[in-house]
Order: sequence, then structure tokens, then C-alpha cells
Amino acid sequence: MAREAPTHRSPARGFTLVELLIALALIGIITILLFSGLRLGSRGWEAVETTSERVADLRVARQFIARSLRQHRPERVVIDGSEQPVFAGEPQAIEWVAPLSEHVGIPGLYILRLNLEQTETAPRLVLTRWLLHPDILEGGNDFPPWEPLLETGASMLDAGPFDQDLAAGAQGRTVLLPAVQRFGLDYFGRIEGDTEPAWHEEWLDQREPPSAVAIDLTTPVQSWPMAVIALDPSLASDADESLR
Repeated sequence: MAREAPTHRSPARGFTLVELLIALALIGIITILLFSGLRLGSRGWEAVETTSERVADLRVARQFIARSLRQHRPERVVIDGSEQPVFAGEPQAIEWVAPLSEHVGIPGLYILRLNLEQTETAPRLVLTRWLLHPDILEGGNDFPPWEPLLETGASMLDAGPFDQDLAAGAQGRTVLLPAVQRFGLDYFGRIEGDTEPAWHEEWLDQREPPSAVAIDLTTPVQSWPMAVIALDPSLASDADESLR
């Protein structure tokens, strides 16, 4: 019988040092690219979240202002023995009476003052509130008294610390927007001496509130169209048409 020719196997060939170094270098490059992508994605996500929060702040502020103005109550207070309406409006400040829920401390009617305050960095939008009660309006040891916007002026307002519920929640001051790019108010209605309703930059010392309020409010990161809030729904269309 014929014998099979013996087979010769070549010895197993491993990785050389050069090949191992190249493989390690490639793995390192891939790892760096992966982590760079993850870091870039994380930064992008954080930027989106920050922008969304700022946009949400503006939306919440506008919604709160609009809802409170629509719930306006034509209340009067006694000042120096005579009744005077609370509502007053300036180009960058407004004061009115509206109900607030128990989330603010004490549910009930409040005098709300919205005004723009200048700071070293950017103007901020501030909301100050007083419960519509004689004891609260007179002030106390830890909170200031209420004085009509017509007498004090928005630039002279100093109503205590921010974000603190004083007098068991009956008085407080909150920053609605920490940075405002543009804030303006206009008032639609018939002031004393007018024959037809029109838009006015101020609404001061009037016996009746305006029919509508136009709010132009933007921040450095978000711009929205001007909003017209109707205090008298029957004249809302007239206010919109005259604003155009």
C-alpha cells in the first residue's frame, strides 16, 4: 500500500509589535471620536433645554398676565376720605385688581402691580401683590404699604425683597422675567374728554378701566407678537381693528 506523503504545517503566525501598536492607535482614535460625539451631543441637549426653559418662562409670564387682566375687577379703595379706582397704567407699569388662588398664600382679591425695573445687566419684569385688605394695604413691620401707582410712579417703587411671601402670604414680590429686551403697554378706551375710544400710552386718574390693554413683551432669546387683552369683551374687535 502506498503511504501518504507527510504534510508539513507552517508554524502559527501571531501579531507583530507594529500591528499591535497600530490596532491600539485605531482603538484610541475611535474611542476619542465616540466621546467627542457624546460630549457634543450633551452640550447640544443642554443648550436646547436652556433655550426651552427661557422660552417657557416668557410663555408662562404672558399667560399669567393675560389671565389676570381678563379677571380684572373694578375695585375702589378709600384714599384721603374719597373712593378712587385702583386701575392705573403707564407705558412700562400697570396696576389692577384680580383674584389669586391659595397657591400664593391667602386666596382672594389682590392689587397686582407689574413694572419694569432697571438692573446692571438687563431690565427685569417684576410683579408685586398686596391682598386687598385694609390691614395689608397699610403695611407692616416686615412689608411695605401700598401706595397708588399714580402717586408713587414705577421708577420709585421699593416694595421689599424678592420671592418672599410676607404677612402670611398676603404680600409678595416676584421676578417674572429676569431679562427683558422690550416691554411696552398701551390702553384702549374712552378717557374723559374723548368722544370715541382710542389707544393711549397712559391710563391715569380715570374713573373707569380701559376696554383693552396691548402688551409688547420680548426677551433677548424670544420674540412674540403684541398681545391685545380685552377687559371688555364687547369692544375687543374695535381694539384689534384700531391697533392695526
